[in-house]
Amino acid sequence: MDAHVKMLLDEFTENEQTFIEMKRFILDYLRKTICDEHGIFIAGIEARVKQYESLKGKLNLKGYKYKTIADITDLCGARIITFYNDQVDFIASLIEKSFDIDYENSIDKRKMYEVDRFGYMSLHYICTIPKSLYSNEKFPKLNEFKFELQMRTSLQHVWATIFHDTGYKSDVEVPKEYIRRLARLEGLLEIADDEFLTIRNEINDYRKKIRSLVSKGEFKDISLNIDSFGNYIALNPYASLIDKIASITGAEVEYVSYLRFYEVFVELGIKYLSEIEQMRIENSEDAYKLSLLQLGGTDIDIISSTVAIQNILIIYVLKKGGSRSDIKNLLEKVNGRVVSEKYLDNIIEQTKGIIMI
Repeated sequence: MDAHVKMLLDEFTENEQTFIEMKRFILDYLRKTICDEHGIFIAGIEARVKQYESLKGKLNLKGYKYKTIADITDLCGARIITFYNDQVDFIASLIEKSFDIDYENSIDKRKMYEVDRFGYMSLHYICTIPKSLYSNEKFPKLNEFKFELQMRTSLQHVWATIFHDTGYKSDVEVPKEYIRRLARLEGLLEIADDEFLTIRNEINDYRKKIRSLVSKGEFKDISLNIDSFGNYIALNPYASLIDKIASITGAEVEYVSYLRFYEVFVELGIKYLSEIEQMRIENSEDAYKLSLLQLGGTDIDIISSTVAIQNILIIYVLKKGGSRSDIKNLLEKVNGRVVSEKYLDNIIEQTKGIIMI
């Protein structure tokens, strides 16, 4: 080991705790900024301080390039792994607002376009932590040392790891036939990376379209799914019937989730929102009559917001020739508890006076 390399290694050892503190702060800050403040769902954030032996090997090869360890930009490194390509650019914009970026030594490998470099298409920033963001008297050089920040997708990360392990860590040269097979897989992963982004964007566009149509009351041809049902319920289509039912006893309305009713509609074979809306229109009056029989003469002061849709479904199922067991299954599914035979008898008996069973 020559004297210059030893000097650099000694300097690293003297400042190792500074790099450890940098790593701690960088991890905490990135998690807080990306995940907590902006709510970005990502695959992971990781960081490391270069190991002594790893640095020693690097310096033995090219220690002549560095005057001091401040010239080495990857002694502390962090990596942000996203699910989608466009998240890299958004997170990069956050990084640019937070850290001081050495653009001259940073590199966007996504723009290099080599045909076999999918796994290395990361965005690499060389950064320093500005004092305005964080400083610590115990580590006076913390704001002087640079760190490397990599940003790439999870598929790029997986590929880089696999290719490195299979292609570079072996003492035996990998035959070209295996490199070719890896290259074919690389192309598939790159296509998958692009397709995941495209599909996500198309799904988001679909959801926006459904929200717009539902908000306008245009239910025709809108397939029933959990998203469209949620948008339909958000219109509060049962509000007037609920208020009318509540007025029977002057009760207050307790608002609860309608999620269980989605499962009921699916079981009934409902395919479109227009069917649910038509069911509401055709059966609301009978559902109110059923509520009169249920609540009349009682002093109930709180009712569930789902009583309207529940009674509409009871009327609908019985009109369609549903059996006693069908009503029992319906009530138990939407209420999450076993229905007594006496309660079921009352429901059936009350409904007889409203519809022909």
